Amino acid sequence: MRPLRLQDFVGQHHLVGPGQFLSQLIESGRIPSLLLWGPPGSGKTTLATILAHSVSANFIFFSAVLSGVKEMRQIVDVARDILEREQRPTLLFVDEIHRFNKGQQDAFLPHVESGLLTLIGATTENPSFQINAPLLSRCQVLLLAPLEVADIVQVLQRALADPINGLGKQQLSIDDKALHLLAEAADGDCRRALNLLETVATLAEEQARQQQTNG
Repeated sequence: MRPLRLQDFVGQHHLVGPGQFLSQLIESGRIPSLLLWGPPGSGKTTLATILAHSVSANFIFFSAVLSGVKEMRQIVDVARDILEREQRPTLLFVDEIHRFNKGQQDAFLPHVESGLLTLIGATTENPSFQINAPLLSRCQVLLLAPLEVADIVQVLQRALADPINGLGKQQLSIDDKALHLLAEAADGDCRRALNLLETVATLAEEQARQQQTNG
């Protein structure tokens, strides 16, 4: 259900609305290094994907939990090769960048400074305390808020209607009160909301099968 266009993104209106910062970046065709600071499920990965898609960049997902300096060197080699062969920039998305230690964060610095890599880091922690000052100074920090209930309701409605990426083929229906309860239970986390919806859909199908079996 992850959108690839900014106009399909739900929530964070202070960043993605008409004339707002990310909208202006996409219109300019130039994406600077960014740090996206916000709670889980607020759209950090989705926004990074949309930004990379908007400038036709080579997009690399890099997990601070699973990767280290060795993988970083491999990414630099790939970025250089793509830049030389295709004249395409590389946008490196680092999930949970706050989990990197000082040495690991320093490994990004020369490649961000040279422009070889555009870094977009995602963090749930305050970057001022978790990111090295030299790297922090080369990134713009964007604060993301938990999604509002109305935004999550919109995402859930899309998931119910989408026959390709969502649950549309199951032809499920849900009343407004139940939908709002699901959205509220997600506590601002879009990923949690979709997981809850999928669980509810599975339970509803199982109940329907049992009713058919029992006649």
